[in-house]
Amino acid sequence: MGIEDILMHDESLFQNINAFDPDYLPPNYNYRDRQMEAMAMAIRPAMRGGQPSNAVVLGSPATGKTTAIKKVYELVEKNTEKVVCVYINCQLHTTRFGIISQVHKKIFGFLPPETGIPFARIYEKVMLELQKNNQSLIIAFDDVNYLFQSNNANKLFYDILRAYEEYPGVKTAIFAILSDLEFKYAFDKNVNTVFIPQEITFPPYSYSEIKDILNDRANAGFYPNVLGDDVLEEIAAYTYENGDLRTGINLLRSCGNIAEADASREITQEHFSKATDSLVSVNTSQILDSLTDIERSLLQLIIDSEKNVTAGVLGEAFREKEKVSYSSFKRTLDKLEFLRLIDTKYTGSGSRGNSREIILRFNPDDYDI
Repeated sequence: MGIEDILMHDESLFQNINAFDPDYLPPNYNYRDRQMEAMAMAIRPAMRGGQPSNAVVLGSPATGKTTAIKKVYELVEKNTEKVVCVYINCQLHTTRFGIISQVHKKIFGFLPPETGIPFARIYEKVMLELQKNNQSLIIAFDDVNYLFQSNNANKLFYDILRAYEEYPGVKTAIFAILSDLEFKYAFDKNVNTVFIPQEITFPPYSYSEIKDILNDRANAGFYPNVLGDDVLEEIAAYTYENGDLRTGINLLRSCGNIAEADASREITQEHFSKATDSLVSVNTSQILDSLTDIERSLLQLIIDSEKNVTAGVLGEAFREKEKVSYSSFKRTLDKLEFLRLIDTKYTGSGSRGNSREIILRFNPDDYDI
């Protein structure tokens, strides 16, 4: 099939290609009932005019945290007008002005002008509107660690959680969503007195849960009989091995696209193999681009080391190079393993984990590191 045929061919395996989008909210959302119930319990007092609770939502990437909070928000807004629910992606919005502008948009339906109006005036407008309507405000900060990197976390949390001091009757709460489990959040004393969160933990999905979720997504996205159980099991196993549900969802879309380009009416093992080959390269490049300087430095040291380098030898070299503690080295090494850039194999000798042999999971010659 030529390029023009691929672009213009009017037959499709997809009945809803949007089912594989990152922001797609599935109608059936399974295996997170306990976490969603905890979120609902934190919000419930606000629906009755009371004070909602703060929460820290913890879990590795792609464990359903964002989808869960959006589903809970959807249910809250369906059942009451007493609560204003705002979701903030902190990778996109990190400034006080940018974030209060998103709150303004949620309440009034439009963004305020980017210039000419100070933060304080927009903040006052928002709080007076909440006060007038006797509404509570609940803000979910997704990837909240980015606010700490921009040094805006303390001021923003103070602005939101202590609003009642200047605007009596205004009730506010924050859901701080964290994907980096190594991240330690630390607030000023005046924020700690009001931000006393409960923790809601999202564990990784099991293989059977991943398979069920991917099957539901495939049923929503493909026409019947496009994806057989054998290929679904391959995709689920690959996803479980990589530890990221988004990988499986991307694979479903990629398999469908490749099958369509082959003018096939079903997804085959060959389509799965082609999709994984292309996905590994793209995912690894994205992960490498996301590394911090210290993580990149350790990875480069591993690449330059002998094939059978151990954690003990590597740790000594890294600590001398970067002037960091052993615990800092171990956290960085564990992060590289968590990202599946390396494997560690125990040799049965040594102590403190120094007996681990470090093994690269990718060919560094294929990437610009």
